[in-house]
Amino acid sequence: MSEFIALSLPPMLIGTLAAMACALPGNFLLLRRQSLIGDAISHTVLPGIVVAFLLTGSLAALPMMLGAAAAALLAVVLIELIRRFGRVEPGAAMGVVFTTMFAAGVLLLEQTDTASVHLDVEHALYGNLESLIWLDGFVPGALTDPQALATLPPELTRMALTLAVIALALWIFWRPLALATFDNGFAQSLGLPVTALSLGLVVCAAMAAVAAFDAVGSIIVIAMFICPPASARLMTNDLKHQIAWSLAFAALSATLGYVLAGYGPLWLGAEASVSAAGMIATVSGLILGGAALAGPHRKA
Repeated sequence: MSEFIALSLPPMLIGTLAAMACALPGNFLLLRRQSLIGDAISHTVLPGIVVAFLLTGSLAALPMMLGAAAAALLAVVLIELIRRFGRVEPGAAMGVVFTTMFAAGVLLLEQTDTASVHLDVEHALYGNLESLIWLDGFVPGALTDPQALATLPPELTRMALTLAVIALALWIFWRPLALATFDNGFAQSLGLPVTALSLGLVVCAAMAAVAAFDAVGSIIVIAMFICPPASARLMTNDLKHQIAWSLAFAALSATLGYVLAGYGPLWLGAEASVSAAGMIATVSGLILGGAALAGPHRKA
């Protein structure tokens, strides 16, 4: 039991919180037909994080958040400029921007000395989930010991706070955001700040992406922005129920994916485990496939 608490429980919780934090804004992006913005954000935060580190020399949460948020906002502006002045469809504009910015981030990683602080291409893609262990978890009664709890991986607290902030923001702006999502023209006629609401949604998505980036990598972030909300959309037509379904699917994907990554290959006779990030993304995709085949609101 102590081995599970120390080695498996913290990364499972961190993965679950990251998945849920990404799924919340992902629901509104899906309904707005802007799911690729989540994909773009998860790619474009990379150069923002690298630049923030190069400027400050720190991997603290605040400069990382500011750098990623700046990169995300820059990506949104570039997408809109390309769409308007280049007269191309939004999907093509997104593709140009996020691939260019992600490539720029990879080049920055390769050309600067960031590997020594665990900021490199491998960590950017696959994250660092398996290494987020809790050594004091081996102590009997660690879950009720304040001193032991103080040594929990900082990513756990960061993801919990991020999820709480995003949930609170969506709860406060629920009605205007829902109205602007389903009928943007009507929301504008009522005088609602639809542009500010859209920007706030992007900021929430950027917060989730950046907080999850170091721990779980871009693979899980991309999958969780799209797969749980899309699966939930196939289960119900009610927005509140969709949110609940998406959170359940996100938690299931993270938990089951982590277990299968660690123990699945051993059950099949292999000698080593596989990437937790990759398996979590795979499970979320399988859930989406199941919802597409058997969901009550799937299209014929």
